[in-house]
Amino acid sequence: MPISLMPLSFYKKPGLVVYVTCGDPDLATTRAVVLAAIEAGADVIELGVPFSDPVADGPVIQRASERALKHGTSLGQVLTLAAEVRQHAQSTGLIVFSYLNPILRMGMEKFCMVARHAGVDGVLVTDLPVEEAGEYSRAMKAHELAPVFLAAPTSSDARLKRIAEASRGFVYAVSRTGVTGARRELADDAKKLVRRLQRVTKLPIAVGFGISNAEQFAEVGQFADAAVVGSAIVDTIERNRGREAAAVGEFVGKLSAVSYQPSAKMP
Repeated sequence: MPISLMPLSFYKKPGLVVYVTCGDPDLATTRAVVLAAIEAGADVIELGVPFSDPVADGPVIQRASERALKHGTSLGQVLTLAAEVRQHAQSTGLIVFSYLNPILRMGMEKFCMVARHAGVDGVLVTDLPVEEAGEYSRAMKAHELAPVFLAAPTSSDARLKRIAEASRGFVYAVSRTGVTGARRELADDAKKLVRRLQRVTKLPIAVGFGISNAEQFAEVGQFADAAVVGSAIVDTIERNRGREAAAVGEFVGKLSAVSYQPSAKMP
């Protein structure tokens, strides 16, 4: 088991998982942004592989993918970036966040081998359901990579158990149905989903989809082990051309400064 994926429930709560779309606006900037996020307190980095048809993503990440693809950003380049980041950050979790097609184009075995050599800890394939992930899971295990699966509020208890059993490192709990994107309020479904997952797994649970500010981050810390912040990071990059790394560092710093304060109302 990759050690660096495990601190989410041990070092601090809530843990902070930061997503970036690699290559937006270019790979050099992505590298600077990632290192700034780590310096500011990110526990895990999700390196998003741009894809031409990102059906699970909202408009912010869709625009980022379009910009990255215009520069020719590829899965191979993302893995090279991962290796560069790993040289500077030994204890930060590194996740490749991708759709299945780029991995199949590279070849599952080659992808796993290169990813592990680059220092990647785990992989999240957003459009690969656990029911069809047998070959993928076997390849992940053979190369000591952690497969991370998405669990949705609409999943049955039996399916949540299957997702939890197939996952390593942590389980990614989708806070609501629909596409990614910042929201003003967290859905009530998020807390219910985490409670359901806690009945079937001891893995850390990270909540994503919609977390956009320190208040929501702190709220997640009341019931989950970690929060995933994606669209808000990508939006910060989009709105701060020329100072992307500094702006992301400032934003992540505000999130990582949030301390977990148990609520007397929590069961």
